[in-house]
Order: sequence, then structure tokens, then C-alpha cells
Amino acid sequence: MTDTAPTAIPPTAQVTLPDGRVEIAPGSPQPSGPYANADLLPVPTAQRTWTMYNFSALWVGMAHNTASWTLASGLIAVGMDWKQAVFTIALANLVVLAPMLLTGHAGPKYGIPFPVFARASFGVRGANLPAVVRALVACGWFGIQTWIGGEAIYFLAGKLIGGSWANASHIGGYAWTMWLSFAVFWGIQVAIIHRGMETIRRFENWAAPFVLVGAFVMLGWMSGKAGGVGPLFDQPSTLGWGADFWKLFWPSLMGMIGFWSTLSLNIPDFTRYGRSQRAQTWGQALGLPTTMTLFAFLSVLVTSGSQAVYGKPVWDPVQLAAKTDNVVGLLYALVTVLVATLSVNIAANLVSPAFDFSNVAPRKVSFRAGALITAVLAVLIFPWKLYSDPQGYIFTWLGLVGGLLGTVAGILIADYWLLRRTRLDLADLYRAGGRYWYDGGWNWRAVAAFLAGGVLAVGGAGLKPLIDGRPIPALAPLADYGWAVGLGTSLVLYTALTLATGRDRRTG
Repeated sequence: MTDTAPTAIPPTAQVTLPDGRVEIAPGSPQPSGPYANADLLPVPTAQRTWTMYNFSALWVGMAHNTASWTLASGLIAVGMDWKQAVFTIALANLVVLAPMLLTGHAGPKYGIPFPVFARASFGVRGANLPAVVRALVACGWFGIQTWIGGEAIYFLAGKLIGGSWANASHIGGYAWTMWLSFAVFWGIQVAIIHRGMETIRRFENWAAPFVLVGAFVMLGWMSGKAGGVGPLFDQPSTLGWGADFWKLFWPSLMGMIGFWSTLSLNIPDFTRYGRSQRAQTWGQALGLPTTMTLFAFLSVLVTSGSQAVYGKPVWDPVQLAAKTDNVVGLLYALVTVLVATLSVNIAANLVSPAFDFSNVAPRKVSFRAGALITAVLAVLIFPWKLYSDPQGYIFTWLGLVGGLLGTVAGILIADYWLLRRTRLDLADLYRAGGRYWYDGGWNWRAVAAFLAGGVLAVGGAGLKPLIDGRPIPALAPLADYGWAVGLGTSLVLYTALTLATGRDRRTG
């Protein structure tokens, strides 16, 4: 099936600059209609100003956060030693960097966010499918991170106010003061996002180094408690390097990849502000794998130290910081947690779903309204349950997320790189009846590839503590490789279906 012929609306012209970036031609009308609004339109090249440092700082700010800390410390909690945990996380971030750079390419070149980029492969209307999936995942992440931030406020206030705060009456299994702390942190984030993307960029620039210093301070404190750095390195693996380790390694690797699989899709939401391809490529390459590996190293050493000091690993840094009797040290540690959580949660989990929900109804939902929808849904998914157990957090939540979003990434990469050779028609991305309209606004090839890849990626997964058992037991052997299975299946199937049905693959 070929694309529906363009409508009689005069096409909006686009120009390609010498550096390869594309924008709407000066004097040409901006795309308009039901599939466009100010937040979804291409960013003019004059406003694409982010440098390599901005992208590196973005990643430092996002990587150095409490959830990243718990990734590494969670691996220690399930039996790995520091070498195994750092190896797993370093490899995962090198792997996920590849789709990050491939999908990020469309941002500086065309100035478009992820949901508009997805229209090229899924259709102008069909892009709502990956956009909503991505947005709902972000709601889960936003809720988890907000719970962590609220927890930090709760412990911080408890040290300052005393037992009346910490020992308040319980509602739903938690002190009412914990629920209040959760609500306060929720409100702080909504207030920041309301001020727009430039405020977020400035916040990331100073938050990044602050959080890194805080991690080193926690390492120094724990090594002092343990009697030196030696005990931090001496905690043995309960798995060894044999079959027991490799059985845990593959689902752990997919979970670590799943942690940033969200950003591997919607990274154009940020790279659309990039000054050049070099800025986003080097900024991400320097910012993601290096900082995540360093932070993982700090995390596993501190968690190993907690095992030596307290007899068991304390994987939650907020709970660990609360064990100190030094009020100044506690305040510094918990403020660091707050800054770290704000940094990643706003950038990674509020910006992108705001664009995604805006894409569903561009004329009715603005960027700010989309952010508010995200913040509300984040509460309704009960994030305190997702975060309560490292087994469910790493293997169920991250495994499911990675499998589904890897499937979308495979389709985007196949369409943009293999089939279109990075050529898009900007105006048609916003137009009914254009080359990306397909069949009623949906590209059935992308939907078929998404469903097939998604079933194979997560159909055999264990979903505890959500439900007992596996939806499709016969697919259980694939469950440990969910992200790779989803990405590979959808990439191959989408490419094959597109070539077999003769879709127009010329410009755009």
C-alpha cells in the first residue's frame, strides 16, 4: 500500500543549511491544523543553541540520581559483588548509547520532538501509540522518583522536627507526614516545569556537579564507618562467576538497558535544541556511559560498605543516609538526594510525556498541560509499590519497560536510517493526507511490528509482584533478553513489511 496522495494545500518549503540542519524556509508558513501547536513545531535553527557541554551536563544530571544509585546497589542486594555490578552497568550503557545516538540524530537535523519524529514511521495519528506508551512509562518513573524525593524530605524534616514528625499516625502503611512530603516534592517539580525548557537547562548545568560531589562525600563517610576502603572492596559475590552469575546477568543487563530505554526513544525532545550533530553526539557519548559507570562504582562501594558495617546491604541511599547521627552530614546527603532527584525527574520523566500528551490533542493540550497530566497519573500508578522491592524494581518493572520500548526503538531506527536514509518532509509530518498519513493516519506495518516485537519481548516475562506466573509460558526463554528481542524483531519485521508492500521510500 502506498501513501495517500498529498492534499491540495500548498506545501510548506524547507531548506537545508550547509551544516545539514533543516528548517522551514524563511517566509514560508509554519505547519498548522489539528496536528500542530507551538510546542510541537520544528525549532528554528537560530534557537538550536545547546552545546556539547549542555548535553554532557544533562546526562550528568540525569545519571547522578537516586534511581541510578539503586540500580547498582540493587545488584549488590541480589548477590553480585562490586566488579560484577559495575561491569553489568557499564556494558548496558554502552549498548543503549547506540540507539540513543541514532534516534537523537533527527533532533538537531529537523528540530522536532519524539512524537512528531514517530509520525514518519507510525503515521500522523498512529504516532500516538508509541507516544502514549512512552508517556505512561514516564508516569511510572516520575512517580517513583517523586516518592524518593518525598522520602528525602520526610527523613530530613524528621531529623529537624523530631519524633512527632517521624512517628506520626499511619495512613495506607505510611506516616501521614510521608504523604505530605511526597505532595510537597510533587509540587516543587510542577512549579519548575511550568517555567519552561530554558529553566530546566540552567538547573541541569549547576545540579550535575553538585550531585557528584555529594556521592563522593557519602563514599568518604561509609569508608570511615567501615574502617577504610578495604572492606568496601572485600565483600564477596554470593554468585561467583559461574552459571549462577550468568543466569542473573542477562535479565540484569536488560533491566539496566531498560532504565534508559525511555530516553533512547525521546532523546529528540532534547537534541532538537542542539547547535549541531557534533554537539549532541559527543555530548551524549561523553556524558552517558562515563558518568553512569562512575556513579555505579560509587554506589556499589557505598552499598558494599553498608554490608560490612550493618551486616546487610542497604540499597536505598535515603535509608542509608538516615543512619548517620551527624545532623550536618545528614542534611547535606538528603539535600543532594533532593537535587539529584529533581534533576533527573524533570528532564527525563516530565519533559517528554508533556510533549507526548500534547501530541494526542495538539489544539487542546499544551506542553504545560501535558506535564500536569503526567504528574497526576504518576500518583495514580502507586509508585511506592513499584519501588518497595529491588527484585520487582529491576526485573519486573525495568524488564517490561525495556522490552516494550526497545520494540519502538527498532521501528524508529529502521524507518529513519535503513529506509529513509535520514530524509524527512517537515510539513508532511503535520499534515493530513500527506506522505505520512498512510491509511487514515496509521501505518499498519509499524503497528504489526510493534505488536509482534512486544509479545516476543515481554510475553514470557515473570510479572511478580504484579501477578503470579507468565502470560505466555512458552516464551519464557526470551524473557531474559526482552530489550534485544523487542528491538531486533521490530526492526527486521518493519523493514521486511515496508519493502514487501512497496511503500514510497523517496524523500521522506
